Amino acid sequence: MMKKTLNIFLVLTMFLSILLTPITVNAKEETLGDLRRNYENLLKQKQENDNKTEEAKKEIAAKEQAIKNAESDLTNARKDEAETQEKINESSERITELTKEAEKVLLYLQQMQGQNAYVEYVSGASTVTDLIMRVAVVEQTSNHIKTTMNNLEEEIKKNEALKLELQQKQKALEKQITNYQAVIKQQYNNLEEYDKFAPGINEQVAAAKSKYEANKNTCQQIIGKSDDSVVISTCTKVPVNSGWLKPLRQGYVTSTIGSRWGSYHNALDIGGNAEGTPIYAAASGVVSGKIPKYRCGGNMLYIDVTVNGVKYTTYYYHLLRFNVNVGDVVDQNTIIGYVGGGKSTSSAYGGYDTCTTGAHLHYGVAKGWFTGTINRANVITPPGFPNKEGYRFYSRTDYYS
Repeated sequence: MMKKTLNIFLVLTMFLSILLTPITVNAKEETLGDLRRNYENLLKQKQENDNKTEEAKKEIAAKEQAIKNAESDLTNARKDEAETQEKINESSERITELTKEAEKVLLYLQQMQGQNAYVEYVSGASTVTDLIMRVAVVEQTSNHIKTTMNNLEEEIKKNEALKLELQQKQKALEKQITNYQAVIKQQYNNLEEYDKFAPGINEQVAAAKSKYEANKNTCQQIIGKSDDSVVISTCTKVPVNSGWLKPLRQGYVTSTIGSRWGSYHNALDIGGNAEGTPIYAAASGVVSGKIPKYRCGGNMLYIDVTVNGVKYTTYYYHLLRFNVNVGDVVDQNTIIGYVGGGKSTSSAYGGYDTCTTGAHLHYGVAKGWFTGTINRANVITPPGFPNKEGYRFYSRTDYYS
């Protein structure tokens, strides 16, 4: 009985040990093929962006030409309307003049047909025939005036209709111009978005390409292979870290991660250091990207690191200059660059960097290794820092918890 109980206990122990043993699933190792495909995907996005930009420019040019044509037609329509109005005024003035003449002729004719008029008129006529001819002339003159006035009135009606047509044409042209302007405005908005994205995607393509080529060259040199199947870790050993250090010897947080000035700020800004102050790698790793003189961020540096088994990208913006290259292996004592963002690089002082007005370091950490851009969803507060303005540190080993 004891033996049977012992066997059952051993079986249960083995079963429980199997259940309680953690199952380790190895994450897929990154290959050169992954880097190549990432670069090609970004390149495809860039080409699509370039095509959209070109289409927007063509649409703007077409609509600007259409506006010029419509404005020319509008000018002609306004000129035609003015000329038509002038004809209407001339016809109206002529009718007024003829009306006065007609009144005189009709009055004369009326007088001619009265007794007294005959006596007076006969005395001025040499013969009866002369009298009859005089009466006939007056009647003909009256009919001519009446016919002319009718013709002028018809002409006025036609010109009034033409004037109305020209006014309607002007309204249609003005509406057309407004619509064209709206299209142009929208295309300029699109173009602005494309232009905002264009330098970003251009730089992302360059960064992804340089990372791929640097790893490819390293693998070729180390193991003699550089095809898509090569696992990067077999040729480039990313140092393992057990903790973090500050990227500067001292400083204080001047701006935090989060919404700022209508956009998302993806890092901590660290001030309190002059331009040219050395910047160190916060964790040992491999330089995975360099973006020089970007219009918002200046010289930007990316390093792939692994801390306590987790992959991260550390990034440093507004550098005065770089001190490392893509593919370099760095440790926590490596000077990777120097603080910039002040008089030497800021657009406030005539430089190229529009997103800084004073010397500082834009320092960030994101989960996962660098792919050419920083995904907002992966951004974390750099370990050892609070996401709080005013936090000050006095050594690289100060660790806020």
